[in-house]
Amino acid sequence: MDARMKILDVTGPYREPREQVFSYDYSVQRASWPTAQAIRVKVAIPEELDVLRSKILGNVVGTPGQQLMISKCLSRHIADEKIRIVEADGMLTERRDTVVAPFTGPLVHLFPRLETWAVEQRDSLRAEIKNLVGL
Repeated sequence: MDARMKILDVTGPYREPREQVFSYDYSVQRASWPTAQAIRVKVAIPEELDVLRSKILGNVVGTPGQQLMISKCLSRHIADEKIRIVEADGMLTERRDTVVAPFTGPLVHLFPRLETWAVEQRDSLRAEIKNLVGL
Protein backbone atom coordinates (compact mmCIF):
# COMPACT_ATOMS: atom_id res chain seq x y z
CA MET A 1 0.00 0.00 0.00
CA ASP A 2 1.19 3.52 -0.77
CA ALA A 3 2.19 5.16 2.52
CA ARG A 4 3.45 8.42 1.05
CA MET A 5 1.97 11.63 2.34
CA LYS A 6 0.27 13.94 -0.14
CA ILE A 7 -0.20 17.63 0.66
CA LEU A 8 -3.68 18.69 -0.42
CA ASP A 9 -3.71 22.32 0.73
CA VAL A 10 -1.66 24.86 2.68
CA THR A 11 -2.94 28.01 4.36
CA GLY A 12 -1.02 30.72 6.14
CA PRO A 13 1.10 32.30 7.33
CA TYR A 14 -0.60 33.02 10.61
CA ARG A 15 0.99 34.97 13.43
CA GLU A 16 0.63 32.94 16.61
CA PRO A 17 -0.43 34.84 19.73
CA ARG A 18 2.09 34.77 22.59
CA GLU A 19 4.73 33.13 20.37
CA GLN A 20 7.27 34.58 17.97
CA VAL A 21 6.33 32.21 15.16
CA PHE A 22 4.58 32.09 11.84
CA SER A 23 2.47 28.99 11.34
CA TYR A 24 1.09 27.21 8.30
CA ASP A 25 -1.77 24.72 8.26
CA TYR A 26 -1.29 21.75 5.95
CA SER A 27 -4.00 19.34 4.91
CA VAL A 28 -2.35 15.98 4.23
CA GLN A 29 -3.63 12.64 3.01
CA ARG A 30 -2.28 9.12 2.82
CA ALA A 31 -3.88 6.36 0.78
CA SER A 32 -4.51 4.37 3.97
CA TRP A 33 -6.40 7.23 5.68
CA PRO A 34 -10.14 7.68 5.14
CA THR A 35 -9.91 11.49 5.45
CA ALA A 36 -7.29 14.19 5.27
CA GLN A 37 -5.57 15.30 8.46
CA ALA A 38 -4.35 18.68 9.63
CA ILE A 39 -0.74 19.48 10.46
CA ARG A 40 0.34 22.88 11.77
CA VAL A 41 3.96 23.76 11.05
CA LYS A 42 5.49 26.53 13.16
CA VAL A 43 8.46 28.58 11.97
CA ALA A 44 10.23 30.43 14.79
CA ILE A 45 10.96 33.97 13.66
CA PRO A 46 14.22 34.68 15.57
CA GLU A 47 15.64 31.13 15.71
CA GLU A 48 14.73 29.82 12.24
CA LEU A 49 13.50 32.51 9.84
CA ASP A 50 16.01 35.23 10.78
CA VAL A 51 18.95 32.80 10.96
CA LEU A 52 18.19 31.22 7.58
CA ARG A 53 17.37 34.59 5.98
CA SER A 54 20.88 35.82 6.87
CA LYS A 55 22.44 32.61 5.49
CA ILE A 56 20.45 32.89 2.25
CA LEU A 57 20.39 36.65 1.65
CA GLY A 58 23.02 38.15 3.94
CA ASN A 59 22.23 41.68 5.09
CA VAL A 60 19.43 42.67 2.74
CA VAL A 61 17.68 45.97 3.22
CA GLY A 62 14.44 47.09 1.70
CA THR A 63 11.16 48.70 2.47
CA PRO A 64 8.96 47.23 5.20
CA GLY A 65 6.71 45.83 2.46
CA GLN A 66 9.65 44.15 0.75
CA GLN A 67 10.82 42.70 4.06
CA LEU A 68 7.31 41.35 4.68
CA MET A 69 7.24 39.69 1.25
CA ILE A 70 10.68 38.15 1.88
CA SER A 71 9.54 36.83 5.28
CA LYS A 72 6.38 35.36 3.79
CA CYS A 73 8.25 33.67 0.94
CA LEU A 74 11.06 32.27 3.08
CA SER A 75 8.83 31.15 5.94
CA ARG A 76 6.68 29.14 3.50
CA HIS A 77 9.73 27.44 1.99
CA ILE A 78 11.04 26.72 5.49
CA ALA A 79 7.68 25.24 6.56
CA ASP A 80 7.59 23.07 3.42
CA GLU A 81 11.07 21.75 4.16
CA LYS A 82 10.26 21.18 7.84
CA ILE A 83 7.29 19.00 6.91
CA ARG A 84 9.55 16.98 4.58
CA ILE A 85 12.15 16.56 7.34
CA VAL A 86 9.70 15.35 9.99
CA GLU A 87 7.97 13.08 7.46
CA ALA A 88 11.34 11.50 6.60
CA ASP A 89 11.95 10.96 10.33
CA GLY A 90 8.60 9.16 10.69
CA MET A 91 7.11 11.79 12.99
CA LEU A 92 3.91 12.07 10.93
CA THR A 93 3.01 8.39 10.56
CA GLU A 94 0.20 8.52 13.11
CA ARG A 95 -3.20 9.68 11.93
CA ARG A 96 -3.98 12.60 14.20
CA ASP A 97 -3.83 16.37 14.24
CA THR A 98 -0.19 17.28 14.66
CA VAL A 99 1.91 20.32 15.37
CA VAL A 100 5.45 20.52 14.04
CA ALA A 101 7.13 22.77 16.57
CA PRO A 102 10.08 25.04 15.83
CA PHE A 103 13.38 23.21 15.50
CA THR A 104 14.51 24.55 18.87
CA GLY A 105 14.51 22.91 22.28
CA PRO A 106 13.67 19.20 21.96
CA LEU A 107 13.78 19.34 18.14
CA VAL A 108 17.02 21.32 17.84
CA HIS A 109 18.75 18.20 16.44
CA LEU A 110 16.71 18.69 13.23
CA PHE A 111 17.86 22.27 12.64
CA PRO A 112 21.18 21.32 10.95
CA ARG A 113 19.20 19.51 8.24
CA LEU A 114 17.13 22.65 7.69
CA GLU A 115 20.31 24.73 7.59
CA THR A 116 21.92 22.38 5.05
CA TRP A 117 18.81 22.64 2.86
CA ALA A 118 18.96 26.46 3.03
CA VAL A 119 22.59 26.52 1.91
CA GLU A 120 21.87 24.05 -0.93
CA GLN A 121 18.83 26.06 -2.11
CA ARG A 122 20.44 29.48 -1.65
CA ASP A 123 20.73 30.36 -5.34
CA SER A 124 17.19 29.30 -6.28
CA LEU A 125 15.70 31.05 -3.24
CA ARG A 126 17.65 34.23 -4.03
CA ALA A 127 16.40 34.16 -7.62
CA GLU A 128 12.79 33.65 -6.49
CA ILE A 129 13.04 36.53 -4.01
CA LYS A 130 14.64 38.77 -6.64
CA ASN A 131 11.74 38.08 -9.01
CA LEU A 132 9.14 38.49 -6.28
CA VAL A 133 10.49 41.54 -4.47
CA GLY A 134 12.98 43.12 -6.84
CA LEU A 135 15.97 43.01 -4.47
